[in-house]
Amino acid sequence: MTVLRRGAALPPVNMSSVATFELVARHLSFARAADELRVTPTAVSRTIKQLEARLGVRLLNRTTRSVAVTDAGTDLLTSLVPALAQIRLSVERVNAESSRPSGHLRLNTSTVAYGALIESHLQAFMARFPAITLDVRIDNGLTDIVAGGFDAGIRLGHALQRDMIAVPLGPLQQLVVVGSPSYLEAHGSPKTPKDLLQHECIRQRLGAGGRLLEWEFVSGSKSSTIDVQGRLFFNEMRPALAAARDGCGLAYVFRQFAAPALEDGSLTVVMERHTRPREAFHLYYPSRAQMPGKLRAFIDFIREANWSVPD
Repeated sequence: MTVLRRGAALPPVNMSSVATFELVARHLSFARAADELRVTPTAVSRTIKQLEARLGVRLLNRTTRSVAVTDAGTDLLTSLVPALAQIRLSVERVNAESSRPSGHLRLNTSTVAYGALIESHLQAFMARFPAITLDVRIDNGLTDIVAGGFDAGIRLGHALQRDMIAVPLGPLQQLVVVGSPSYLEAHGSPKTPKDLLQHECIRQRLGAGGRLLEWEFVSGSKSSTIDVQGRLFFNEMRPALAAARDGCGLAYVFRQFAAPALEDGSLTVVMERHTRPREAFHLYYPSRAQMPGKLRAFIDFIREANWSVPD
């Protein structure tokens, strides 16, 4: 066996070989260490020989019937055992986090998505996961969740960022044009998307950048976007819906979001046959690899809470 000279550089040691040595020394048995590692005794013996060659000392004395730790091996174990114990404790803590989700979970979502998918389930989520702190940012723009430091976002499918893992949530959604009976009586009801150019339309801005929500329609197999005009702008759908209900103009809103007003007759859907196909909201996040337990818990919970048969 080669002996290193004083001052010579110590060859790198593989940590798995050190852990293997600790197992053999603890059990005083190559066979029992091999069982715990799920390898063969020959593989364990080879690992110990390679470790001894790297260190330049014998760590274990072995015969066909017994194994004993040498003085050099005992010296190594003195510092090795507490270090490995600390490593095992750290691993156990990580495993505990995955089985008992905890930590600060940051979500970015729109007003409508929050109201439709999260708001009514919030208390149940907080009760089930007391170790999770939920930080929700309501943002109607298309936020870069990675740059913003968010764990996940919720948006309509067509608005998702590229290179994201996406999970569909809840019932399919549909954007529709609505107006109050008083407005439609005074100004008439538009029949085609181009008719909207003659109407007062309530616009919505998406985020701080000021981009406007596009009014999109279908006519047979063709799609179109109408650059509607109006004197009233909001950065959220809720006040736009309220303004339409008050007769200020036509609004472009989610059908489910407007459901109470549609049911009580304070709003009416116009140009029904030109509405675009329904889409689902999606919860999206950067990567599925090594997903934090807090995010996995939220995804599983919110999918179960918003499960529905597709329309």
